[in-house]
This record gives sequence, C-alpha cells and structure tokens, in this order.
Amino acid sequence: MSEIEMNFENRILSPEFSSSDGEIDYSLRPKFLDEYIGQEKVKENLKVFIQAAKKRGESLDHVLLYGPPGLGKTTLAGIIANEMGVDMRITSGPAIERPGDLAALLTNLGPGDVLFIDEIHRLSRTVEEVLYPSMEDYALDIIIGKGPSARSIRLDLQRFTLIGATTRAGQLSGPLRDRFGVVFRLEIYSPQELACIVHRSANILDIKIYDDAALEIASRSRGTPRIANRLLKRVRDFAEVINKGEITLEVAQNALARLGVDELGLDSIDRRMLETMIKVYGGGPVGLETLAASIGEEAITLEDVYEPYLLQIGFISRTPRGRCATPSAYKHLGLERQGQQSLDSF
Repeated sequence: MSEIEMNFENRILSPEFSSSDGEIDYSLRPKFLDEYIGQEKVKENLKVFIQAAKKRGESLDHVLLYGPPGLGKTTLAGIIANEMGVDMRITSGPAIERPGDLAALLTNLGPGDVLFIDEIHRLSRTVEEVLYPSMEDYALDIIIGKGPSARSIRLDLQRFTLIGATTRAGQLSGPLRDRFGVVFRLEIYSPQELACIVHRSANILDIKIYDDAALEIASRSRGTPRIANRLLKRVRDFAEVINKGEITLEVAQNALARLGVDELGLDSIDRRMLETMIKVYGGGPVGLETLAASIGEEAITLEDVYEPYLLQIGFISRTPRGRCATPSAYKHLGLERQGQQSLDSF
C-alpha cells in the first residue's frame, strides 16, 4: 500500500473508499434512481436514456462518469444496471494488466450486461487498443501464435454497456473518450442535499437524528456523500454512549469537535498546513517541498490528499512561485494579515 493510500485509509475526511467503511457503505447505497439524492440533471437525462433503450430493446450506450471521488459514480453504475435489469461486473483500470484480462471479462458478459471500470484513465494503451473494437463493433480481435504463423481471430461479443468512472477525465486519451455516447460530470453536493442523505442513512441504520444535527453533519462533509455517511457513523458512536442513541445538534457538534472536524470540514492537518504557510512563511508563496518538510508530510501527499479541498474552497492558491494562503484562510483561522492593521489606520 502506497503512502497516499495509507493517508486515505486512515483519514476520516478522505473521499476515497476505505476498508473502514466496510459493508455498511454498500448497504447505504441506493439501488434505483428514485432513491438517489442529488445530481438532478444527471438523473433526469439518465431516466430518458434508460427508458429509450428499454423501449427499443437495446443496451444502453456506453457511459462515462467523472468528477471528484466519493460523489457516487460506482453507486450510479449499479443503479443503471438495476434500472436496465441486467448484471454488472466491476473492475478497475489498474487491475486489467493485459489484453487477455479484458478479453476474459468481455467474453463472460451476457446480453445488455454492464461492465464497470473504475479509474478507467489508468488503463494501459495496449488494453485500450483491444477495447476500441469491443465498444464500437462488439467484437474482440485476438491474435493467436507468434511470428509468421500468427493469425487473427475475431470473436463476436454480446452487446454490452461499458461504464467508465474517473476522477481525472483530462488523462483519458481522446480516442477512448470519443467512444462514450453518454458523458456526465458529477457535481459537489449542497449541504441541504447531504442533509437528506444523512437522514436516509440514519433511517437505514435505525438512528434517530434531528434536522439541525443532520444539517450540521452535512455542512462539515466537504460536499461528499461518502464523508457524510462516515461522519454519521462516528457521531452515532458518541450518541449511543452519551445520549441514548439520539443525535441532537449538541451531540453532533461535540462529536465533530472531538473528531477534529471544524465548521468547514477542515481537520488538524488542513489547519496545520494553513497555519504553517501563514505564520512561518508569511502567507506564501512557499514551495510544496518546503511546506511538506515543515509539517512532516510527503509533498505528493499534500498535493493529492490535502490540497484539492483547500483549493476548492479558495483557502490557498497556486502561483508560479509556490502556494499562497488567501484572505479567506486568514479569516477562518482568526489570523491577521501582516500590515493589515497599519493599512486600516489610514
């Protein structure tokens, strides 16, 4: 396991799936579009495409889902399979190492089945080359033998739906991206939408939660359902010990404070990163390697794990000379910018 994966694994605010989520994460996932909360435009269009495909008796066109992790791409793929009434096979880009691995998956698909490939941007080029005719012509070209005696055999495949998911759509090759007929970007959720998800999850888990407590958890979940469900499970532990299992606003605030999650969903390392930039380097610019050494983390960990959300909420900015803390970061931490007092006095 890489260091980045370990940071995701151990961090409660990580949007990535971790083993700590366990089977409960799967039990909370909606099975049909009517149960799916948020992403209204995506749902409306999907309903049309699914109904049209079922009316014609065809498989759904290939679908590409992209956006930040934890927003429900895998869940949506399962919903598409359920709505179409077909089976789904799940794999990931790194798991398909050779063309033969892909061939084994494709030849075992039934009529209309869904093949879901997570992290599809990490497919190797040789595997992609095999995938192109499979997506377009529903055929698989296999070369048997080597040298002068080598010959090509074309195997016909059942018509299937490929659903690709990626957090980095820009890393997809042009030829692969162009072969998807349906492309959706999943957006960050609003606190109100996440509060509805928290209520739904609480009902499934048989937890009593009040509206203001659900909204409190939602507002600290970084716009990500997976984080909201993870925080709900941890707050539930506090509620069962100190409040007979009921999650009130006071219990939620106390639990989240003890977990180190503040009002905007920042944890201790997020705040330490910002405070180091401000107090040690005057707000920046500061190089990523220098910042990483100052707080005892790897540069790649800061860039891939901690920095994206701080960029998203406008607390840091990237410049050619390094990272800078923005006025919003100063305000959130209750710190004054150097020279602000003297300027205000004029």
